[in-house]
Amino acid sequence: MDTSQYMSMFLEEAMDNLQILNESLLQLEQEPHNIDKVNEIFRVAHTLKGMAATMGFNEVGELTHKMEDVLSRFRDGKLKVTQDVVTVLFKCLDTLEQMIKNIEDGVEEEVPIKGIIEELENIANLQNDDKEKESKEDIQEEKQNDSAKGTKNIQVELNEYDINVVKQARDKGFNSYQIRVTISENTLLKSARVFLIFKSLEEMGEIIKSVPNTEDLENENFDFEVDLTFVTTSDENKVYENLMNISEVEEVSIEKIDIEAEKIKKMQIKDKQSEQIKSIIQKEASSKVEDIKPKPALVPDKDKGNKKAAKKEPHKKVHQSVRVDLERLDKFMNMVSELVINRTRLEQISSNYKLNELNETLEQVARTTSDLQDLVMKIRMLPLDTVFNRFPRMIRDLSVELDKEMELVIEGADTELDRTVIDEIGEPLIHLIRNAADHGIESKEERISKGKNPVGKISLIAYQEGTKAVIKVVDDGSGIPVDKVREKAENMGINTEGMSDNDVRNLIFLQGFSTNTEVTDISGRGVGMDVVKTKISALGGTVDVVSEKNEGSAFVIRLPLTLQIIQVLLVGVGNETMAISLSYVDRVIDYKEDLIKMTNNKEVIIYNGNVISLVRLYDKLRVEKSKNNKNYIVIVKVGEKTVGLMVDSLLGQREMVIKPLGKTLQNLKEYMGATILGDGLVTLILDVAALV
Repeated sequence: MDTSQYMSMFLEEAMDNLQILNESLLQLEQEPHNIDKVNEIFRVAHTLKGMAATMGFNEVGELTHKMEDVLSRFRDGKLKVTQDVVTVLFKCLDTLEQMIKNIEDGVEEEVPIKGIIEELENIANLQNDDKEKESKEDIQEEKQNDSAKGTKNIQVELNEYDINVVKQARDKGFNSYQIRVTISENTLLKSARVFLIFKSLEEMGEIIKSVPNTEDLENENFDFEVDLTFVTTSDENKVYENLMNISEVEEVSIEKIDIEAEKIKKMQIKDKQSEQIKSIIQKEASSKVEDIKPKPALVPDKDKGNKKAAKKEPHKKVHQSVRVDLERLDKFMNMVSELVINRTRLEQISSNYKLNELNETLEQVARTTSDLQDLVMKIRMLPLDTVFNRFPRMIRDLSVELDKEMELVIEGADTELDRTVIDEIGEPLIHLIRNAADHGIESKEERISKGKNPVGKISLIAYQEGTKAVIKVVDDGSGIPVDKVREKAENMGINTEGMSDNDVRNLIFLQGFSTNTEVTDISGRGVGMDVVKTKISALGGTVDVVSEKNEGSAFVIRLPLTLQIIQVLLVGVGNETMAISLSYVDRVIDYKEDLIKMTNNKEVIIYNGNVISLVRLYDKLRVEKSKNNKNYIVIVKVGEKTVGLMVDSLLGQREMVIKPLGKTLQNLKEYMGATILGDGLVTLILDVAALV
């Protein structure tokens, strides 16, 4: 057995346990007398310690052990749950998280833990360590005495071969023991734990037999007890101490093997079998029944075993899920994407040659491909909860750091997004929440003077809207001051004349823009909001801000549910074919000259009483205009903005696979990627958000 096969499981379980500890500590801080929560935290910390020790990460185990000392003080009522104590524990969790991430990334750089261990020791006030140690030694001695007496009555049936091996070992001066090891019921990696037990024993001697057998142990097909037959030159106490030093081993019982007693036991079993066979033969003879089939020797035991097996059968464990490497999932997605491309090409060929027989088959293939596509999309989806669950802890830390009272409300954490989007959305949300805490929420005194609730409220809301997911970061703070933003913009050389208040507020997404006069650890360097904009644009999404003075601000992010396969509208721009994602398209109208008006030297159209900016795509993309007289206006909505895109022709709706442009063309901001049409031609997909 090799512990490397458990590495991915350990990393995943460790991060899950750290998240549980974060959430539970937050709750404990709110409910200091909740003893059930203390017990839960203690159990999870103990599990994490055991897992780390199993995998050989001693520093992680040591740090978790020190944290356990503090938690045990909570549990025994010797230490009160205070903000200072919880802050140190959070610092400990952050250190553990960094250590786990280093293990995951293969970074060998050591994370300094001496300082945090000293803080934990000071809190725990470990002055009674010696007394506790003495007490533990007494208990250990009692256990050793008990084990020597054979209180566990271990039953490992030895066959003749086993007895001969034990006899030869005894003749050569070896001791032979039957050992029962009981591991903790909270153990997650049972087989890995047994591997350590075997490794420890094999350094001292040889294991002759195990119950369950090696295959069952490797497959975790056992409860929490393992019986072993072991030969060694060491005495019982040394074997006992070695096994008890392994983490999560709860109990060890050792009995010396008496060879003569084993031989007698073997003879008694044989005699019992002979008696049973005689009894069966006599019954058959007396009843004179010729057709009775001879029964096997141990009838009662076998019947009993069968009943037992029959009972267990319905409860056979069935795995409802399997772990799949993300790289394999990405390859699967790419293969489905290629299938969609080839399906589109076949449909084009069928349409060109008018092959009815091929049409029928293609309809079946199209349905199957669509189902397969939907399935792989759903497999790649993850709930936003995997991102949102880190923010309650962040708000708590910011509240302490900024000396402001704040609460976080989360809604719609079960909204699902593509894994690629989930991986990237965390950083922009961190920036928005930190800015809401620093810029938005006022101090307690200021809020009271304004007649507001002393506790500031930050809401994180998510929901699905058509083919997009909407995430809102809302605060009830002071709002974004338009005059300050306008003044800063003027100083940067930006002309704000004719801009609405909302357009002015959206200038905060410009690079290097910050209204904070003081630079703090939290914000003020002007590198936050432009990062948010850049990241979200790279995901094919948009971000807008809506704000009212003293009412608060709302940052609205709209993201595509997936980044791989999308529905597009094909349009002609000059002699080129372009694609526009249908998620942006509101409607299409005919182009008429009398629709065009001029305002501030810019072209607009009046539609349904609304003034909409007009963008002539052939001008914007520097493409020669088509000679076709019939033009169309595609009205697109990007967040709160509505714009009309003038195109030369409409070529229909398609399902397209987005392919990245590669490093050479990655600076072309007008395009979000490319796709392959049914006729094999490459077509560019317009990035509507960047155009607008």
